[in-house]
Amino acid sequence: MESFMREAASVDVAASLRELRESRGISMRALAARSGLSANALSMIERGKTSPSVSTLYKLADALGVSITAFFGEESAKKQIIFLKADERSRMTFTRGVFEGMGGENFGGHIKPFMLTLESGASSGTRNIVHSGHEFVFCLRGKLEYFVDKQFYNLDPGDSLLFESRLKHRWKNPGATVATALIIISCFGEGDEPHAMHWKNNEEES
Repeated sequence: MESFMREAASVDVAASLRELRESRGISMRALAARSGLSANALSMIERGKTSPSVSTLYKLADALGVSITAFFGEESAKKQIIFLKADERSRMTFTRGVFEGMGGENFGGHIKPFMLTLESGASSGTRNIVHSGHEFVFCLRGKLEYFVDKQFYNLDPGDSLLFESRLKHRWKNPGATVATALIIISCFGEGDEPHAMHWKNNEEES
């Protein structure tokens, strides 16, 4: 996990957060209130003294009214074709994992592919997730546990899961090693940010 994270092109979350907040004329205290974070925790993140969890990143994005991809920098115009080399993916490290955009942030269609690399025990939280569209999950390595509509599904490398995203669901890495999964969300409603729903309403990871 550590070597993977060293290879990833880390985004300067502190600088991006400060720029997004100030450009919208939002005080640190106001953003803390909107996001449900303490002003002290927000100050620590902006000063680069602590790394936010993915749950915190989505809470901040939601409070700022932007997609999480805004932390990667200025988004380009939506395109009809997206081609990315392996080293061109937008990557962002967070507490206990790595988020990799796979072009969906700049694609004009209703599909959001992304990849998650998760340390042992990392999860989406204890609350169920519900959003529009359909969700496809492909386990690349390690183990991934998905809870969908009152049933547990355990994915090993090569296993896949496809379901309607309106069904209550949540996920975690129950294994002792790092897990990586490709997740594709499609057919979601106009203006929705379905991938954000995977974390923004859930509890913080320890």
